[in-house]
Amino acid sequence: MADANPTIEQIKVKGDEMVAKVRELIAEGNVRRLIIKNNDGKTLVEIPLTWGVIGGLLSPVAAGLGAIAALVTDCTIEVERREEPAEATKAEVVED
Repeated sequence: MADANPTIEQIKVKGDEMVAKVRELIAEGNVRRLIIKNNDGKTLVEIPLTWGVIGGLLSPVAAGLGAIAALVTDCTIEVERREEPAEATKAEVVED
């Protein structure tokens, strides 16, 4: 089931910090997609994160990000997070 309103966050990082930050974000577990953009706002890479992709493709993705990091000085990581289901704040009381 897709989220109707995912949360979008933008994080500005130096090129050499990008790979470490991406690994940190993936480890959080609630990230659906990462978009790496250059200073001009041009998308360099878009990484959809599903359970299968995280396990199977993390190493090649990290290698590709390392190559991108060598070419850019500053970049923006756009993070799309899953919305967590709202928890009930009060217990329902059933009266007879």
